[in-house]
Parts: sequence; C-alpha cells; structure tokens
Amino acid sequence: MQNRQTNQVFNFDKFPNFEKDVDLKQRAWIEVKGKAIETNVRQLRSKLSKNCQFMAVVKADGYGHDAKVVSEYAIKGGASELGVATLNEGIKLRSSGVKKPILILGNLYTKRDLNICFKNDLMPTISSLRECLICNNIGKHFGLKFPLHLKVDTGMSRLGFESNKFVQQFEKIKSFENILIEGIYSHLSSADEANALDPKSITQLQRLKFNELLKQINLDRNNEIKIHFANSAGMLINKDFHFHMVRVGLSMYGYSPLEKIDKNLSLKPALSLKVKVAFTRTIDKDVSVSYGGKFVSHRKTKLAVLSIGYADGVPRNLSGKINVIHNNKFYPQVGSITMDQMMVDITDSNEIKVGSTMVLLGSDGDKTISPLEWAIKSDTIPWEILCSFKNRLPKVQLD
Repeated sequence: MQNRQTNQVFNFDKFPNFEKDVDLKQRAWIEVKGKAIETNVRQLRSKLSKNCQFMAVVKADGYGHDAKVVSEYAIKGGASELGVATLNEGIKLRSSGVKKPILILGNLYTKRDLNICFKNDLMPTISSLRECLICNNIGKHFGLKFPLHLKVDTGMSRLGFESNKFVQQFEKIKSFENILIEGIYSHLSSADEANALDPKSITQLQRLKFNELLKQINLDRNNEIKIHFANSAGMLINKDFHFHMVRVGLSMYGYSPLEKIDKNLSLKPALSLKVKVAFTRTIDKDVSVSYGGKFVSHRKTKLAVLSIGYADGVPRNLSGKINVIHNNKFYPQVGSITMDQMMVDITDSNEIKVGSTMVLLGSDGDKTISPLEWAIKSDTIPWEILCSFKNRLPKVQLD
C-alpha cells in the first residue's frame, strides 16, 4: 500500500499478525462468564423430572453470548443436546468440535440443504411429508437412516404438521425405511403469560392437544422417540411440560421469563456489556446534545462520549432512558443514541476520563443493569435485546 503523502510503500507481508495486535477492549465489548452458564444449567436441571434431558438452545450466536462458548459450558453443566436455528449455525458448531446431537429448529426444505444437514450429522426439524420423503431418499442413497425430529403445531401457527392431520401422516411416516424419528415436539406460544396455569389458558390447551396426539399415535410402542415441548417458561411453570427433554434458552443465560420465579432458583447473568470513554467535553447551559436537539443542558455539563450505538445493537429508542455505571455509581445517558456513539452526563464525577470503562449491562459493585430493564424501557422483550448485539462487538470470555 502506498502512502499518498510521502509515496512510502508499506509491505504488510512484514506484519502478518498486525490484526492480532488490536485490543479487543479498545472500544466496546461483551464479557461472557462461561461458568455462569454452567451453573445455570446445573440449577435448571435440578428442577427437571427424573430422566428428563436438557437441550441448550444456542441459536443467534448463543443469544449474543458466543454459541461456541455457551455450548462448551452448557455441556459441562449437563446439557445432552443443542438447538440452533439455521443450518450454518449447526455447521459452525460442528466445525468447532462440538460432538453432541444438534437439532436445527428452523425449516430446511431443499434437497441440497437437507443433504448438507445429513453430511454434517445434524438433525432437521420436519414439518411436512414432502421433507420426510426427501430425507428418506437421502438416507436411502447413503444406505443409512436420516435422524430427524417431527414438529407438530398445537397453537403457535408457525412450523409443524397440522395437528388435525398429524396422526394420519405419522402412520405413513413410520413406513419410511431410511429415516430415524429421534424426536417429536411442539412449541408453546404463551407459557410466559401470568395465566399459564389456568386450565383454560392457551398454554394448557396446547398441552392437552399435544398429549392427545401422543396418545393417538400409540407412543408407548415408539418409546425411543424423545418427546419435548417446554421452553424456559414451560420448564419452570410445571413438570407436566417436561416429557423426555426440555429446550431451554433465556433462563440458561441467567434471566427468568416469568414474573414469579422459584425462590430457590438463583440464576446468574452470564453477559456484561462494557464500553470505554472515547472523548470528554464540557458544554454550557442551554446547549443541545446529539441529533434533533431533544436534550438541552440545564446547567454547565460535562459529557463523556462512549463509542457504542445502535449499529452495535443498543436500541435507539432507549435514548435518554438508560443509565451507565462507573465505580458503583449511575450516570444518565443523554441525547439521541447515534449509530456509533452515545453521550453520558458525567458532571458529578471528577474521576471519569478518556479510557475509563463504563458498564451498560451487568454489574459494578452493588449496582446492576439488566437486559430486562432495557426491554421494559424500549417496549420489547429481553430475547430481542440479547440477540441484537452485532458482530463488531468483540466477545471476551472471562473464564
């Protein structure tokens, strides 16, 4: 590369590791505590019915925590299977050395994708006879059985065989010689609602429908098939939802989807979001800050500019609604959150300077900010907050 000012030519071949010299904590980053994942899995497993297995849901890069790290520690905690959303997510885990069974929760429908799925020892979710037939043909081609899970729709109206046709279709599926039905499952749509235990609730009606379907297909004669139904909320509300396996996402990461949680369940958040102060400035009274000028200083104000914004996954609609922590003290974010920066009022601090680290999510001393808090303030759910963090935020594993 040639320097336009001096015509000096730089040969980057002499610096093969120059990218490795970049400090992961130079700007903003996510810290992940693998041990917290392991501890949460152990705790949650202790609440399961006897012989019920634990599937760790690590889709969306492990809910923004790093799927490889989460998988490693979830397995240490006793997870027997992993769940991902896409074919690429499954392949990435396989290529990183993960040996446990991996279920793709999304829908694969082309022969090419299902063939790749089979070759990478991944299990697809099947929602129609058409995909069953493709899988059977792939298995036949290789002289093997293609392992898969059948999904039935009991009220989510998303993926799955239609419940009123499933029994008849299942009889036909059993005749396919080159598929192996590893599991049958459905998905709860409203288990985190306050009325989930009400006999007339959507959740209980789904359970009754699922149980009825299992009776009709004479499951006792197919007892090697794993039945699974519960997500985090379903697992926590009642053991009636446990069956042979549960699929746990949010609570594994340290957050309960339920307003009322078991007092004996102490989940540990595994993620912290931190950022360094990139610049400081002092403005006079009555000076507007950031786009739109929605915040105007009511006093002489010292600002810290943090190098993180909505391009990193911090919702813009949190502008002016959140705090950050430094040395066990809250400081308010002010003005509109921009693509790459946000401003914080640090007038009351004499110690914050360029290079100081501030906590956006996580704990500092006895002060804590949770994704649940952000979710409430931005009128969304904690799942979306955690899954929004972008790849340009490095992930630093603490343990």
